[in-house]
Amino acid sequence: MISWGNIFTLALGLIGSASAYTNPIRNPGGGDPQITYTGGYYYLISTEWTNLQLSRATTIEGLKTATPKVIYTDSDPSRSSNVWAPELHYLGGKWYIYYTAGKSEDLTGQRSHVIKGGASPWDSWSYGAKLSDDWGIDGTILRTNQFGNYFVYSCMTGVQYQSTCIRKLGSDFLSVGALSIISQPDQSWEKSGTPVQEGPNALYFGGKTYISYSANYCWTPDYCVALLEWDGKTDPAKASAWKKSNGCVLKSANGSYGTGHNSFFQSPDGKQTFITFHATSNKNGACDDTRYAMTQPLTANADGTPNFGAVQPFSHQFAEPSR
Repeated sequence: MISWGNIFTLALGLIGSASAYTNPIRNPGGGDPQITYTGGYYYLISTEWTNLQLSRATTIEGLKTATPKVIYTDSDPSRSSNVWAPELHYLGGKWYIYYTAGKSEDLTGQRSHVIKGGASPWDSWSYGAKLSDDWGIDGTILRTNQFGNYFVYSCMTGVQYQSTCIRKLGSDFLSVGALSIISQPDQSWEKSGTPVQEGPNALYFGGKTYISYSANYCWTPDYCVALLEWDGKTDPAKASAWKKSNGCVLKSANGSYGTGHNSFFQSPDGKQTFITFHATSNKNGACDDTRYAMTQPLTANADGTPNFGAVQPFSHQFAEPSR
């Protein structure tokens, strides 16, 4: 005998599962992840070491089984290895990917590069430029109405430790201006393993502009996400324009360690902000391909500032981003 009640319950369960996702989104190989939504698709990109790859799906859950597409491989030995931290950015009607790459022998040759695409991230890509000659990793784009666009990355030029560095982005999106250091790892909670600031990413939330970054050495469980808040009026290339958070805003929890190198994206309807980050099950932290990619929504504190919450366990079901 057919039980319509059981069928109805099953249908509700299927609807619920279709509109929800669980972490991790990519495991393994989820280091330095970024999710971007455009044209009806979520695009996932992360560190692949020897090339650049994109996956896409119409849901976050669908990214887990999406087949990666190799979009760029470089034969130049000065930039064909240790390909890290790629990020998609839409500028001037075209897509660009800013990334780090270097030589195979060691990490002293790590430099910031950019490739240029077309109207869709799924279009073909070609090499654009090396952005600067100084050692630098984890580049991203900061947008401001008053002062224009900036390239923000982690560098060690003129300082002892990896710091948050900034250069004005050229109108061609392939060149940058003079270097400024806007933040250094000078607090005790940024010095586990070795003092580090890396993996910057811009966050626009509640009418304010922030730069998130990863603090501490990645081979420690203390690797975490921290924030710089812009005052909204001073040139972003000045250190005085930025106020550092009092500690980590996202850190190891619920079996995920070394939570960091994050990015942000908006839901299709623009009403939600999500953070995407990597973590590891290694209690000592990790910098290698054992890292997995996770994503979860931010909420707002009473004063309108972002609340990152705690990293949730794999069993936690999140609603798909609102449409």
